[in-house]
Amino acid sequence: MAAVYSGVSLKLKSKTTSWEDKLKLAHFAWISHQCFLPNKEQVLLDWARQSLVAFYKKKLELTEDVVERLWVYIDNILHSRKLQNLLKSGKTINLQISLVKIINERIAEFSLLGSQRNICAVLSCCQGILSTPALAVIYTAKQELMVALLSQLCWSACRQPEGAAVTPLFEVIHLALGHYLLIQQQQVNPRRAFGDVTGHLLQPCLVLRHLLSGGTWSQAGQVQLRPALIREVRSKIEAVLRGGVFQPELLSSYKEELLDQQQGDTKMGAMKNLLTPMGTVIARLVDAADLEPALHGSVVASSVALLFKLFLDSYFKEGNQLLCFQVLPRLFGCLRVSHLQEGQVGALSTSDWTTELLAVEQLLNLVASNNIYNIAADRIRHGEAQFHFYRRLAELLINHLQTPVPAWFRCLKTLMSLNHLILEPDLDDLLASAWIDAEVTEFRTRRAQEVLIHTLFQTYAKLRQVPRLFEEVLGVICRPAAEVLRQPVLAAGPSTVLRACLLELPPSQILDTWCLVLEKFQSLVLPYLQSDTDMALKSLSLSSLLHCIMFNMRSLDSSTPLPVVRRMQCTMERMLGELVRPLLAHISEPPGPASELWLQKVSDSALLLSCTWAQVDTTLSLHCSQYHSVSEALAGAALGTPSLPALLPGVETQSWKKVEKLAAQFSSVGRYCLEQLYLHRMKRTLMQTSFRCEEALQTLRSDTACVIGSGRESLNQRTSASWDGQVGTVSASTYPVAHWHLIASNLTLLISYLCPDDVRHLASVLLRTLPESRAQEGSADEEPSITLEKISKAVLRSPLFPEMRSLHAAFLTCVAERCSSILRSGVQSDPGPLSEQLPWIFEKDHMVTAHWESRFVKDGRKSVEPRGEIARNLLSLVKSDFPIQLRGEQLERTQGLLEVISALQLDSLPPPCHARCFLLLLSMAVTKLGCDCSSSPALEFLKTCYRLLGHLQRGRSALSVFRIMYVSDVFEIVLSSSFKASSSLRVAVDDPSWLEFVQAIGAFLEQLMHTLVQMKLSLGLNFGKIAAFLSRCTMHTEAASSKQLENQSLLGRQLLLVSLTKLCQVLGPFVCERKQPLEPPDELAMLLRQAVLQTGTVLQLCSVSGAQGQHLPEALISSATTLLEAHLSWCCGDGGADTGPPLHAAFHQGVCSQILSELPALGVSAQSFQAALQFLTLFFLAPGLHPKKGSIFTSVFHSVRKVLADPEIPAEVTRAVEPHLVALLTQMLEVGTTEDVQLVVRHVLQGLDVSNAWRADVQAVLSAVTVLKLLLNCPLHGEKASLLWRACPQIVTALALQNREACWERPVPLAVVGPILDVLAVLLRRGEEAISNPHHVSLAFSVLLAVPLQHLKPPEYGSVFPRVHSVLFSILQCHPKVMLTAIPSFLNCFNRLVFSVMHEGRQKDTGSTDDLPMVVECARLVERMYSHIAARAEDFTVFSPFMVAQYVTEVQKVTLYPAVRGLLQEGIYLILDLCIEHDVQFLRASLPPGVRDVFKELHNDYLKYHKAKHEGERRYTV
Repeated sequence: MAAVYSGVSLKLKSKTTSWEDKLKLAHFAWISHQCFLPNKEQVLLDWARQSLVAFYKKKLELTEDVVERLWVYIDNILHSRKLQNLLKSGKTINLQISLVKIINERIAEFSLLGSQRNICAVLSCCQGILSTPALAVIYTAKQELMVALLSQLCWSACRQPEGAAVTPLFEVIHLALGHYLLIQQQQVNPRRAFGDVTGHLLQPCLVLRHLLSGGTWSQAGQVQLRPALIREVRSKIEAVLRGGVFQPELLSSYKEELLDQQQGDTKMGAMKNLLTPMGTVIARLVDAADLEPALHGSVVASSVALLFKLFLDSYFKEGNQLLCFQVLPRLFGCLRVSHLQEGQVGALSTSDWTTELLAVEQLLNLVASNNIYNIAADRIRHGEAQFHFYRRLAELLINHLQTPVPAWFRCLKTLMSLNHLILEPDLDDLLASAWIDAEVTEFRTRRAQEVLIHTLFQTYAKLRQVPRLFEEVLGVICRPAAEVLRQPVLAAGPSTVLRACLLELPPSQILDTWCLVLEKFQSLVLPYLQSDTDMALKSLSLSSLLHCIMFNMRSLDSSTPLPVVRRMQCTMERMLGELVRPLLAHISEPPGPASELWLQKVSDSALLLSCTWAQVDTTLSLHCSQYHSVSEALAGAALGTPSLPALLPGVETQSWKKVEKLAAQFSSVGRYCLEQLYLHRMKRTLMQTSFRCEEALQTLRSDTACVIGSGRESLNQRTSASWDGQVGTVSASTYPVAHWHLIASNLTLLISYLCPDDVRHLASVLLRTLPESRAQEGSADEEPSITLEKISKAVLRSPLFPEMRSLHAAFLTCVAERCSSILRSGVQSDPGPLSEQLPWIFEKDHMVTAHWESRFVKDGRKSVEPRGEIARNLLSLVKSDFPIQLRGEQLERTQGLLEVISALQLDSLPPPCHARCFLLLLSMAVTKLGCDCSSSPALEFLKTCYRLLGHLQRGRSALSVFRIMYVSDVFEIVLSSSFKASSSLRVAVDDPSWLEFVQAIGAFLEQLMHTLVQMKLSLGLNFGKIAAFLSRCTMHTEAASSKQLENQSLLGRQLLLVSLTKLCQVLGPFVCERKQPLEPPDELAMLLRQAVLQTGTVLQLCSVSGAQGQHLPEALISSATTLLEAHLSWCCGDGGADTGPPLHAAFHQGVCSQILSELPALGVSAQSFQAALQFLTLFFLAPGLHPKKGSIFTSVFHSVRKVLADPEIPAEVTRAVEPHLVALLTQMLEVGTTEDVQLVVRHVLQGLDVSNAWRADVQAVLSAVTVLKLLLNCPLHGEKASLLWRACPQIVTALALQNREACWERPVPLAVVGPILDVLAVLLRRGEEAISNPHHVSLAFSVLLAVPLQHLKPPEYGSVFPRVHSVLFSILQCHPKVMLTAIPSFLNCFNRLVFSVMHEGRQKDTGSTDDLPMVVECARLVERMYSHIAARAEDFTVFSPFMVAQYVTEVQKVTLYPAVRGLLQEGIYLILDLCIEHDVQFLRASLPPGVRDVFKELHNDYLKYHKAKHEGERRYTV
């Protein structure tokens, strides 16, 4: 055969052989083992290379298809496993430079021309070369080839951002960057590295980084790259730039260039001609090349901050601050904003300004974070070089306002943080442009503005120059300007900032600022106020400022120095006499005609200051005994007058009435402040000792009526406006919100003095302003604001709302009236007779209480109205065609009202209100639903009705319903209506909405019957009527079963089955537990027997009507369980007498057989599995049902084992039903024999056999572990228990082997390890007395040492740690004899826990603290274990110093979160309690130096905090 293929080389070179044959022959030669050529691999590779080189040099003509296949051929060779094996074996394969050059040329062609020809194959070849170290040497040995390749790759990615080649292109870029970094690190000539980067790589790398940062390849709709790949490429680009441009060897050159220093170093060598590295970098940066101007500007803006950061990372250290600063102006000069002249704001678009200012912000943040600017050093040593630059920058920012851009505010904030003198010369312009005159609407921009204003106030507060700042603020406000165009001075953001600042200021500065505002008001505004609208607006701005200052200063108290108190009192008197009264005089008696706007603003200003003055005056009087209020003398005399001169001394009553009349004309600040004054007078009145007198009460009622009546009309007009909570921003649109907020905030004060009409008004407003939908409630991400909907929602959810009985009742009445009106609108017949039958729907709200009170208890237990009348009326309407029908829109509105009722607390209603609410809800539940109502909303509506009925009947007035209706009547009405409703529904029996409805109605019926039993309400009568009604329904169902079944009858049967099931559930336990029956002896037992028979009949019908081949539904299994339980209860109620064969025995046996066969399918759902297990548990309690042949124990056990071994069963399901599995197994073991216990133990041992781990049969292992855990939780006695504990040594050994095998796998299967640890802990606890051999307990240590605690994800760690701790704790507490010899092993395992907590609880540079609570819980377990160890001092005293040494050795390696460190320290303090003085001296002498310092600090804290505290406690211990 060798002869056949020996001419391959000649044929490949032959001109007569076609290229198709050549390619086939070359491919065959490469893959065939029968083709023998000397150096075959090199020959074939050279042939393909030479062919391509000849083609690209125009020496050979080839078709495009042949060229493509040649590239693919080379690519296949480069990526073949055969080539990799050859290279690993040491064989050399040489790549010629010509191949590398044509690869570079093709990539350059792709970059410049976008030619896609063969590019994917070329890139794949390049990737194959670079990913193989033996081949990549051709690039790494020729640095210029690598530089050219990397440059062209980066340009290709920038110029061709889309296409199929993007992903392989970036893979190659990633490899090329890695190789170039290695070359760069090995480069001994820094000049060459600098030249390569600046000459070829700087610009393409910066452009590529900009595009990566901008999300070009991470946004949807484009070619998406892996985020990790994007991060790595960006990181390597930065590393390339740092290693090439900012090398340590270039520091002297940068100093020469930037500091103009002449270096005398003669060892410069090759560096002597490289004098301006920064100039070279900047020249390359600003060179636009062939980039678009917009892209070039963005690249420069995003690159200057990067270059500055890399420069600082490389060269910043103490003493180099000036050098680092000198880079800043040069980089800043690259930005377009640096060349703008004053007035050229429009030269750049808003997006360009955003980009440029973000770059400036990053530069300034780098200056601030690296402490480059030292004010004193700059002034003394450098002639304020930095200061002058920052001043020019500040002037540029202030001269070119960009308030829509958040970065503009942040740049100014950083400049203010650097030095307030930078901005102080332009402070007035800054305040005007950034605050007073700024029009900021966007949320993020407002946040940036708030941060700037906060920094301003914070800075001047530290300098104690707040009055100086306010002087500038007042100067800006008082400038001539178009005040109408200005935004409110103190919106929510600035007000919050100012409030925080004022709270920190001393009283002297507050008073200085206060007096300054007063003087400006008096000198610049008040004299020119008359008829000047601009001055009126300025007065309101200054009033808002005064209000903020006075409201947010720290109040004086009795410890305040007397001079400060006197000055405060003088200022208050001056403000009242020189400002408040003149303003009130201006509006009470205007000298001439005034505009409406002027009157509004002046009245707003006057009332705002009046309200502020009154409240501050009261606050000072209460808290400072040395302050004497001017209004105190007049407070008592004016208590009963309807006006408010008592709070504003010196203002005549007639003048005040004019002010009130004027304020009532405008929905603005003035009216809101007037309401505040009324409220304030109420509070002052309530503080008087005589507030209970009639005169005071009359005043309180009058003031309350004024507050409510002031905004009554505005609340009738619903508004969607939002309010920021600031009094100065109240306007016509926001006044309703502010007024409603004021009422809601003071409801507890107002509620006692409201007249009934006002209570009804508030209730109607509350209902009307509630959110109509969840979308209207708003999201958590939206800007915080106050709306009518949010206020009403907060009132409804307030825990105080039910305590306001009158408002709560009125609100419920409003809701009931709204529901009644909807029901009345749905009446389909003559409403006259219906109003007699359903009076609670047709009564008006003011008649409700009187109507129901007249029908309730007037003469003991008897009621005026016959108890059956209402029930008969309802039942007759339900059985006939109910005359009220709800259609789609009506149903939706009613559902919304039901959701409102759901938010109320219905458990404390008075009896009449409770009864009316019950009847209304019942009427809605039985109302006919229109044909346009789809099934899902209809079922949701009915479910809500029955859920609310159940909630209502859990209240304290539940008995009031049964005074007018029997329980059996309600039962019949509900079921009759539900049967009729089910006939019109078009839903499947297993539809989730239908099942939820059935569950809701079943819960309500069960609650009704439980109430019947608990209150003993004519048990025989009610249960007899219920049983009779259900019997009639059962007979009707049996009759219907002979006909063709339809879906509607199936739904009705399901309802009937649920009703019978609930009857059995309630009646069964009652009959069983009754010791002295109140009814005739056999009556309830016979009713129970009748119910059991009927339930069985319906249950059999339902099971027969189910589709063949389907699994048992959960509802049917639950009903069968209830039926079986009721049968057992009936037997119990009969005194345990022989009652013959079990009822429906064949049915129960059939259900059991079907459950056993379908148990794996039922195990997928936790609810179905739980129902099946409950049935099987009860089945074991009825021996008469057990089959005569075969073992029921074996059948059930094998079925359960099959479920536990099924991989389709979720672990969550098994955990959820574990208590039911324990109950089943307990019952099985009670009736089982010793052979049955042997069967279980044998299964456990077989499942734990190590061969299962070798076969990777995880489910067999988990099944055995689960069965073992269940078995250990069952109470076993006698021979059955001894069978288990005799197998214990084998079980422990098997668990250890299984754990070892699992822990060897990577990643560790925690799904196996976790349950093994759980069952081991239970085994050790239960075997406290049964496990006699200490060796078997010691095996647990080997299990724990094998469990990994490192390199786990936080959830995995949080799962494993408590389990390991639980096993250790079980050994410590339950096996003291083992601990005598195994303390070192115990401490080994425990120290692993301690060290792992330290590792997980260390403070990390990156990442969130979301997992910290989990680590804290683990640290708490460690502390508890320390306390248990300390409690056994006699065993651990010898080891205590070693425990301390290991702790401090490990803790000195990490910085722990305080919460973790605190818990661990508390634990180790308990171990230090065991150490004697000799141990402490030993530790101090033997620990290494660094660890010794940590120990000293720990011991000092121990003595200071722990030991001193406990010694103090022992002194008081008996």
